[in-house]
Parts: sequence; structure tokens; C-alpha cells
Amino acid sequence: MAVCGFARYCHLSCLDYDRFGLRVQSICVEQRRPALTHCKLGPMVSTLDIRTAAKYGVFGFLAIVVAGNAARADEAAAPLPSLAANTTETSVSGISSGAYMAGQFQIAHSKTVVGAAIIAGGPYGCAESAFSDMMLGPGAAFLNLSKAINGCMLNALAIWGVPDVEALAEKTRKLAASGRIDPIENLLDDRVYLFSGSNDRTVVPAIVAAAYEFYKRLGIPENQLTYVSNLPAGHAFVTADLGLACESTGNPYVVDCDYDQAGNVLKHVYGDLAPRVATPSGTFIEFDQRPFLAGKSNHGMENRGVAYIPKSCAASTTCRVHIAFHGCAQNRENTGEQFIRDSGYANWADSNAFVVLFPQAASSPVNPQGCWDWWGYTGHDYLTRDAPQIDAVYKMLEHLGQPRP
Repeated sequence: MAVCGFARYCHLSCLDYDRFGLRVQSICVEQRRPALTHCKLGPMVSTLDIRTAAKYGVFGFLAIVVAGNAARADEAAAPLPSLAANTTETSVSGISSGAYMAGQFQIAHSKTVVGAAIIAGGPYGCAESAFSDMMLGPGAAFLNLSKAINGCMLNALAIWGVPDVEALAEKTRKLAASGRIDPIENLLDDRVYLFSGSNDRTVVPAIVAAAYEFYKRLGIPENQLTYVSNLPAGHAFVTADLGLACESTGNPYVVDCDYDQAGNVLKHVYGDLAPRVATPSGTFIEFDQRPFLAGKSNHGMENRGVAYIPKSCAASTTCRVHIAFHGCAQNRENTGEQFIRDSGYANWADSNAFVVLFPQAASSPVNPQGCWDWWGYTGHDYLTRDAPQIDAVYKMLEHLGQPRP
């Protein structure tokens, strides 16, 4: 065994990733064994084939060491407009890494967020190792990454009590008590939608069920929670008539299950809504994310994001805001705008006066799938209001709430 960059010996789970159609160029001494095995590491390089690790976003933490700022250096886009939006009734949603980010944003800013949708994601803080606070620099993210995959996606650590929803709820209470996230009391009137497809083998249903239990442990009444798990969807965002076959898992991670997920999310959070329009008539605006990233050297976000602005919101209507976080391999770099345009959020936004914000995490050589940070690759504060990505998106929301020029 070689020496790791921060510890003399290491152990990583070398699970059989061939189950997911992925090839492992194994460096493990014992190959394809669902157990802890010795691993050979060069400085800060894990057992997993980079392509395999990138599939799950686990090499994003190397941005701290290698890349710093992963965003592309391209020309400035248009600025995000100020629309005098009603930001006190903001909702969030996300799929996969975006589901984890949606939960993190909701809990960090529960004074502002009134509801969330966790689609193929697990409980807040799930990936954080008990020992990560003892590590400096990227070492903490390295400790978290194996737990993220095995404990918070595949449910391979259930025998060891991972995820431990009561411990996660207690940790959340402590973060609130320390002032690093908003008070827990603000969450108690939130409405939360959770979803797991029965054919999802990337984030298995048991992990989403743990997220449901986590919200209950925080004190959110069951009548404010809904958990949909009876559709044969793969690991994807679900629509009524667009995307791949329902059971599929693959680019663009949008599937047709004859189910309007965007509508069900928004109606669960906000109650009765006007029917969706057949064709959105507003504008998808590509805007410059960089003003919201000022002073952040390691943020893992793209230079450009997208916002959908209905004509009424651009004119004079005071609109609410929904923030939709894409999943791994679902940003514009990897899939174009299929999630943005085919999710159905714009159709509901037109008839119900919502601005829809689609912030973008960056693809880079060390994080080619453009995953959101749910295991700490941007630093120790990734779960709190001070997290680079959470802070940047919150600043976008604040800007939308500024008076029109």
C-alpha cells in the first residue's frame, strides 16, 4: 500500500459498480468485493476509476487542491434582473445532488423557504463523517466521499446504522443553536415533497425514506409531508409526456411517467394553483452568476445560470420564486437545457406568477458531472449559510427581490 496524502493507510469500499453499468479500472487489492479492502493511493487519488468516481461526483473535492475555481472563463452574460419578487414565499426543489442541495438550502434559510422537494435524495448532512471536523483542507471531503456513496446513495451501510436520522436531526439542532443555520422553528410550517422511483438504483428508495423520517424527527407534522414512491421511475426528474422511458436512468435524467412532477411539487407546497399553460410565453434568461460569487475562491459553480421569467413578472406582478437545482450530469454543460425546459416548471410559472431560478454547478476536469456540494468539497461550511454555493444562490434570490430599476 502506498501512502495517502494525509494518512499512512486508508480503507475504501470497493463495491461492485458494474451493477450500474460502469467499468472499474480497479486499483484495489481485492477487486469487486462488497467489503472494506486495502487500497493503493497516490497523493489524493482514490481507489475508484476517475470515471466511476465522477459518475457519483466524488472527485469534486479535488477542486480544492487542483482547480480552486471550476467555472469556465467565458464572456459575461446578461445580469440577473431585479424584479421586486416576493422572496418570503420561496420554495426549492432538486434531484440527486440537487435534492441534497435543496434540503441544505431549505434548512440553512428556513426563515425564507416555505417548502422543498427532495427528489432522489437523502437526509440533510447524511454524508458528513464523524471525524471530518478533525481534518484540515480536502481531507474532510475525502472522509465524507465514501460515506456519501455507500451510506447515502446505495444504502450499503445500513447494517452500521447509516443514515442515522436521529443523530442527523440532533446535529441539525446543534447547528441551529450555534447560529450557523436558521432556527429549527422556522421549518415546522414547511411543506415537503419527497420522491423515489422504484427503479432508481443510484439513490435507492431507502435513502429517500430516511429523508422523510428525518423531517419527522425535526418536528414537521406528517400532514405537511408527502412521499411518492409508487412510480416505476429510474434516477430522473419525472414528467407527464417528455423525456426517456419511465424506468430509464440516463442523460438528460428526465423521464416520461405520465406524471407531472413539477405540478405536484408546487401544488404540495403552495396549495391550489391555476392550471399550467401548454406553452410558456415568458423568457428563459441566461444570466451572469459571477457577481454572486465574488470573494469565493472555491465555489464549484458555473459562470452562467438560467432564470425563467413570465411576462407578468417582468412587467409589474409581484411574483414568488422557485429554485430548481439540477442533478449530477444534468447541468447545461452535460445535458443542455432539457431539464430547464422540459421539467414543466415554466408551464406552471406562467399561470401562477413564479420566477424559476435554475442555478448551475460547474463541470470541470475534477467534477465533470457538475454535482452540487453535499459532501464538503467546497469546505467545512457546506451545510450552513456560509457555504459558498448556498450563499451565492441566496444572493441571487435577494437580487430578484430588489426593487425594479
